[in-house]
Amino acid sequence: MAQPLAKKDDDRDDEAEYSPFTGIEKGAVLQEARVFNDPQLDPRRCSQVITKLLYLLNQGETFTKIEATEVFFAVTKLFQSKDIGLRRMVYLIIKELSPSADEVIIVTSSLMKDMNSKSDMYRANAIRVLCRITDGTLLTQIERYLKQAIVDKNPVVASAALVSGIHLLQTNPEIVKRWSNEVQEAVQSRAALVQFHALALLHQIRQNDRLAVSKLVTSLTRGSVRSPLAQCLLIRYTSQVIRESGQNTQTGERPFYDYLDSCLRHKAEMVIFEAARAITELSGVTSRELTPAITVLQLFLSSSKPVLRFAAVRTLNKVAMTHPMAVTNCNVDMETLISDQNRSIATLAITTLLKTGNESSVDRLMKQITNFMSDIADEFKIVVVEAIRSLCLKFPLKYRTLMNFLSNILREEGGFEYKKAIVDSIVILIRDIPDAKESGLFHLCEFIEDCEFTYLSSQILHFLGNEGPKTSDPSKYIRYIYNRVILENATVRANAVSTLAKFGAVVDSLKPRIFVLLRRCLFDSDDEVRDRATLYLNTLGGDGSVGETDKDVKDFLFGSLGVPLANLETSLKNYEPSEEPFDIDAVPKEVKSQPLAEKKAPGKKPTGLDAPPAVPTSTVDAYEKLLSSIPELSGFGQLFKSSAPVELTEPETEYAVNVVKHIYDGNVVFQFNCTNTIPEQLLENVTVLVDATEAEEFSEVASKPLRSLPYDSPGQTFVAFEKPVGVPAVGKFSNMLKFIVKEVDTSTGEAEEDGVEDEYQLEDLEVVNADYILKVGVSNFRNAWENMGPDNERVDEYGLGVRESLAEAVNAVINILGLQPCEGTEVVPSNSRSHTCLLSGVYIGNVKVLVRLSFGIDGPKQVAMKLAVRSEDQAVSDAIHEIIASG
Repeated sequence: MAQPLAKKDDDRDDEAEYSPFTGIEKGAVLQEARVFNDPQLDPRRCSQVITKLLYLLNQGETFTKIEATEVFFAVTKLFQSKDIGLRRMVYLIIKELSPSADEVIIVTSSLMKDMNSKSDMYRANAIRVLCRITDGTLLTQIERYLKQAIVDKNPVVASAALVSGIHLLQTNPEIVKRWSNEVQEAVQSRAALVQFHALALLHQIRQNDRLAVSKLVTSLTRGSVRSPLAQCLLIRYTSQVIRESGQNTQTGERPFYDYLDSCLRHKAEMVIFEAARAITELSGVTSRELTPAITVLQLFLSSSKPVLRFAAVRTLNKVAMTHPMAVTNCNVDMETLISDQNRSIATLAITTLLKTGNESSVDRLMKQITNFMSDIADEFKIVVVEAIRSLCLKFPLKYRTLMNFLSNILREEGGFEYKKAIVDSIVILIRDIPDAKESGLFHLCEFIEDCEFTYLSSQILHFLGNEGPKTSDPSKYIRYIYNRVILENATVRANAVSTLAKFGAVVDSLKPRIFVLLRRCLFDSDDEVRDRATLYLNTLGGDGSVGETDKDVKDFLFGSLGVPLANLETSLKNYEPSEEPFDIDAVPKEVKSQPLAEKKAPGKKPTGLDAPPAVPTSTVDAYEKLLSSIPELSGFGQLFKSSAPVELTEPETEYAVNVVKHIYDGNVVFQFNCTNTIPEQLLENVTVLVDATEAEEFSEVASKPLRSLPYDSPGQTFVAFEKPVGVPAVGKFSNMLKFIVKEVDTSTGEAEEDGVEDEYQLEDLEVVNADYILKVGVSNFRNAWENMGPDNERVDEYGLGVRESLAEAVNAVINILGLQPCEGTEVVPSNSRSHTCLLSGVYIGNVKVLVRLSFGIDGPKQVAMKLAVRSEDQAVSDAIHEIIASG
């Protein structure tokens, strides 16, 4: 039962929300549903019970099959009532319960009767419900009524039929496509909502036919659309046609641009904004094309309606990423929005100003932002911090002003994500602006004195250990580091010990002082701290023993393990103590892709402190065991890499096949994973015929067929090729699945003795350069880069052409190279016009490779890239450049 609505006290501090549904239980509501069976129906009482049932369903409450069936049959009795309000509730509950095919018949006659009723409300709702719960068979019976409803004079009925058509197009497209004439007629309706829904349905019917969509846009842009909602849809469809058709090569003009320009003078604000937004998002848009759109958006900035101000400033914010000069005329209007009551508008205004401002305006903007920051939430502060970081990279001479600002807000109150964004920004500025190193490190040291976040303190100490020893006066940081040993928790204390050791390894003059501090750490209460202190004293020679050489010490403290930490952890857990020592060379080096559920959120921002992603290695081990157990394949030596599965069939086909490419030094093995999705068939002697005509360097040497492939029971067949040893040979392979098919009696599960040979064409597959590169991360890219040295370095510049965004260009290059992104540099900030991406990996032959990619936007969406490669072999550096040059 619902609890009675309690009265709020006038002096109550917390404004808790009260609900009439608080405390209701499914069992109690199902008991109340018996009121549907009363001889004398109470419409008001029945409506209340249905409302409770709908509430439970929308809160995620599940009904068993029996419960749902009982409620459904009880609800059908309510068709006897003539109460209009109750009838509407009946329609809603039937839609939500989604009865099975057997139960649908019970209400079909009642709904069809309502569909032909004189009451328009009954007709519209009956159409919606029938289309929601019926299957294709019943749909053909009511198709005639639906066609009539589409052109009905009553706009409510017509809209109901059109919206139902939009939903049915997903399940019964062939039936809905037969309504094109009626839908075309509805597009000419004078009712705004009918025209809107008709246009949406007509476009969906024709969306796979580019010519038909182009003709539709051409006919409607001549002025037959009056509904503002439909006009907005038409603008979107027009933008799609423009994107697909490109510019007119003879005149240099875009088709339909004049239509978008004319919409800027429409009387409806939503149409004006939609047209302006469409123009700003055109690929390769010119300043001449942008000007009218920017002008109307500038007018919206001074609108009295918050939604218009927000829409305009958000669009201008996006334009400022690629065309900052085009937005500068709006700066005066946007400065007035910094004090807007709506904090979202104010945040967008300030970040846009940061993108479009010049060097002389930086100081004035920073004064305005200082007063602004205390009034907004952390999520908005993060956006501002990222904009300031980009501004500092744009005007490096202003680093003192911007670094001081970041330092000041770092000491203010704020949550973890906000503080992490500031720390990451300072780290990035230190790395990219050499002059900012001293002041940036000092600000970070001041912050960790009062930092309440263990993770941030540990990461700052790690960064300080790498960068601090290289400054002009490293000794000034020792006090801050040792204070962490005295005052912090065990995790931070352990990291502080490691940081002290790094200073001692690099700065000889500090060694005696570091030894004294490390000896004090031997008496710490935590095992980890004591163990680290003992280890580093021994390594540096501070315990009286003979220390390692300087190179060995630096490699130990600053170098990379050469294997992903997650793989090392897994191997250590699986290691069983024996006379054989643990062999780190046996740890798998490849970083596998993360499972879909564990991938980063799309909007996650880059950080300066993130480590390479941790992934399980069970798949690698499983492949190695499987391949070594097959005699035909066991003699190929050490497996270098296994690719992710590549689909060779479309979804929902009768046979599902994907392939995994296993790379050896002199061989490539294709593992075809096959699944039979037809219950009435058994496949035997399953093989894949691989044609290597377009892969001249490969020759087939072995294959292993699959003896039997029952229904829904995956199996594997293998084909092995030989290639030149140590050479990253590439090529394209065509594939044909061959098998003997036998009919199966599904009642007994027995197959017929005789079978028929059959074949099934699969998609082509390719072996590409990235297949010969292992994704292996490094924990400290800068140190790894410096240790690799410039002996085998090659640097060159490339034009990547027109790209939708800088992020698209970065992802494309990462995918082509197949290397592991380091330190979170694969994610591009949304407002960046330049970006540096760091990659690492191992080339076939176990050659380590490091890549530094520098991207920049050169002209309207033209992306340029500088590629610097260092490796242990000059030929490998040249090979990486060749991949980009040929890709």
